[in-house]
Amino acid sequence: MKLHGIFAPLTTPFEPDGGVSLPHLRDNIKRYNQTGLAGYAINGSTSESVLLRWDEVYRIWEAARETAAPNKILIAGSGAESTAETIEHTNRAASIGYAVALVRTPSFYKPAMSEDALAGHYLRVADGARIPIMVYSVPVFTHVSVEAPLIGRVSKHPNVVGMKDSSGDVQGVADIIAAAPKEFQTLVGSASTLYESLEKGAVGAILALACTFPELCVEIYEASRAGESAKAHSLAQQLIAPAKMLGPQYGIAGLKYALERLGYFGGPARLPLLPVGEAARREIDDLLSNLTAQSAHLL
Repeated sequence: MKLHGIFAPLTTPFEPDGGVSLPHLRDNIKRYNQTGLAGYAINGSTSESVLLRWDEVYRIWEAARETAAPNKILIAGSGAESTAETIEHTNRAASIGYAVALVRTPSFYKPAMSEDALAGHYLRVADGARIPIMVYSVPVFTHVSVEAPLIGRVSKHPNVVGMKDSSGDVQGVADIIAAAPKEFQTLVGSASTLYESLEKGAVGAILALACTFPELCVEIYEASRAGESAKAHSLAQQLIAPAKMLGPQYGIAGLKYALERLGYFGGPARLPLLPVGEAARREIDDLLSNLTAQSAHLL
């Protein structure tokens, strides 16, 4: 399973009444199919996964599977708090036709999530899963960090093929790469450190900003892979402001508003997440205008 490249963790479109809009999801995917994205992650943090019911997730997985172009790799976010449920969801994704599962760290009982507990969880999931799995570290939400010693233990399992590290810690990514076998694939989830992580040996990324700026993210990856470090670094500077504004500043609601402005379907976030206000919308509009101007200048 080769996971090199840029993946978009797709947003979940909702109708005004709060229901999932599968037609809008399909429309977005049809547009992404025309880009250089390597594939899509479905039911990750950007998908508002913790706000979805599992019956909704299964329908979303099915719709995405039916719509994605054959050359796009599909990654299913299948993590749950219990090991048994995680295996169940992972194998449901396998039955639908997903290539790999992204398994977040359990986090509710955080004090008990020792290295031994997490290693046991991932190794048991890997044993029971019918598709390869990736470790998913997103400490900004879970407050559970995955560090090099844990990856050194679980990466030896033949069914643990990689990880997504969303910590934004470039040195931590380098340590993980050093601790794992050569074939282990480390992807990152922080747009603000994409260039640096690729230079350290990350093989790709699963980026929320790949939903809004897929071709720019792909161009950065391709430049880095081609050894054009100066070009990759210059392009990556364009991601710094949107990474902040559409990430920690305005979150999912801000990202969805930006999608609307760029011609995708964004729609509302699901409660309790609130929509962005008028001032935030103006800021995002200015950001998009400036980014468009920068891109035109570079051309």
